[in-house]
Amino acid sequence: MERVLSIIFIYILVENFVLHRFFGICPFLGVSRKMETAVGMSMAVVFVMTMATLVTWLLYSFVLIPYNLEYLQIVTFILVIASLVQLVEITLRKISPTLYQGLGIFLPLITTNCAIMAVALLAVREEFTLVEAVVFGVAASLGFSLALILMAGIRERLEMAKLPEALEGSAITLITAGILSLAFLGFSGMLSL
Repeated sequence: MERVLSIIFIYILVENFVLHRFFGICPFLGVSRKMETAVGMSMAVVFVMTMATLVTWLLYSFVLIPYNLEYLQIVTFILVIASLVQLVEITLRKISPTLYQGLGIFLPLITTNCAIMAVALLAVREEFTLVEAVVFGVAASLGFSLALILMAGIRERLEMAKLPEALEGSAITLITAGILSLAFLGFSGMLSL
């Protein structure tokens, strides 16, 4: 139980996939303009990352290893992630067309979100048990979501702020992301796995 709690704390706050490992920067910067789209993207990433971690761990452990097909790991993981994103896309189109429109091009980009592939690969490489792998997937996705939602809140506030012309647009966004990353760095001395 202590190891599971450590995984949760570490991958949400300490080794945040966006702010510490710099995975998933494209959707982090692209979708964080509005809180509504950031929350929608967060829910989609939590679902896809958690399910991808579960399914890829099971496939790797019960299909690829027993049949000596480890060399198909990346191709298998890509197919699983792409299938899950298609499922999310179809569901969002039916349930929430406005959120589907708001996410726009970023929804298919979940397929190429390196954070999702990294979580699937790391769950196998770190030799997590099934429970640890799923907790790892949930924690990593919640960490991604936390960073995304915090950034969206900050960017919405920055829209109302009077900034020097040189800092408008992507400049202030990157500076803000750097400061947010430094803030999360403060958690690094608290706990280790």
